[in-house]
Amino acid sequence: MPAYPDSDAEAAFLRIVRHLESAWNAGDGHAFAAPFAKDADFVTIRAEHVRGRDAIGAGHAAIFRTIYAGSSNAYRIESSRLLRPDVALVHVHSVLDSPQGPLAGRHAARFSLVLTREPAGWEIAALHNTLEPVPRPTGGSEAPGE
Repeated sequence: MPAYPDSDAEAAFLRIVRHLESAWNAGDGHAFAAPFAKDADFVTIRAEHVRGRDAIGAGHAAIFRTIYAGSSNAYRIESSRLLRPDVALVHVHSVLDSPQGPLAGRHAARFSLVLTREPAGWEIAALHNTLEPVPRPTGGSEAPGE
């Protein structure tokens, strides 16, 4: 039976997610990385595996200067549960608005956070991000060659 976090843990999870959202929208890669553990893992929507808070921060600083310059993200927690009293799994839905680059336009994604409770509070041990597929147009023929 899953264990659900208490209101203090839920509030901490929300603070972390809001911090990520604010840092993204400010284009601040190093602030984005702040809630991550020093040895955290981050898997991007392109399945690139980044290891460590410093690398996560540097990578985000780079994308905020280039392909995601001027973009904004809106995050919403979909669910959370405790895997152990000091380990949580949180699923977050995100909507990216990007004015330029390879993902110009509006795109939705979903990411999983593994959070651990440390002496200083909850921190991100891992984040795995997955881009939602673009819906196919409905109606009309689906026959090959048309």
